[in-house]
Amino acid sequence: MNARFLGIAELGEAPSVAVVVDVMRAFTVVAWAFARGAEKIVLAESLDEALALKARHPDWVALKDGPPAPGFDMVNSPGLLRSVDLTGRTVVQKTTAGTVGALAVKEASLVLCAGFVVAEATARLLRARASDSVTFVVTGEDGHADEDLACAQYIARRTTKAGTDAAEFLRRAGESRAAAELAEGVRQGVHPDDVALCLELDRFTFGMVAALEDSLMVLRRCEVPSPADEASA
Repeated sequence: MNARFLGIAELGEAPSVAVVVDVMRAFTVVAWAFARGAEKIVLAESLDEALALKARHPDWVALKDGPPAPGFDMVNSPGLLRSVDLTGRTVVQKTTAGTVGALAVKEASLVLCAGFVVAEATARLLRARASDSVTFVVTGEDGHADEDLACAQYIARRTTKAGTDAAEFLRRAGESRAAAELAEGVRQGVHPDDVALCLELDRFTFGMVAALEDSLMVLRRCEVPSPADEASA
């Protein structure tokens, strides 16, 4: 597999297969939302679009980066989300990096969204797809966020080499600027457990696939092939 690691601004024409990585915190939050029962996640282009979608669908749950704001139900924090019952709900998400990255590759034939919490599941989906080329979108810090790059590199390795040790990749993520800013309270809308939750390797066994549905970019939970299924494929 030929793996490319690009920032959002470096993307050219739509890749065939894209893995959009946002460890701290967009796609860790999405994974928790699915674990708490959410049916789907709608990725909004802007805060205004998120609020407009919420206005049209009052039963949807809207969340954003930063501090609480009028019209939004929650903030982009896995620690705050993990105790919320989202059974059957639709979540509208707008973040600084993760949602932007997914929307930037919306024309790709396959878009996976990932963090460490779904790393192995994402690697299994890529193995099942058996794509020759995969573009990993490193969303944070204009493509230089080490937590996102470390996760992307780890998933790429796991896709082709099942025995890859995660320790060094998790260490890099834990020492990243994003981790420090979350731990030190530089960012708003943060729970004390957010960094630890973002670094939980393979907490969930499902992958997350985004696709256009009626002009909206919608993220859905995707069950992955089991190791036995992979071996017999």
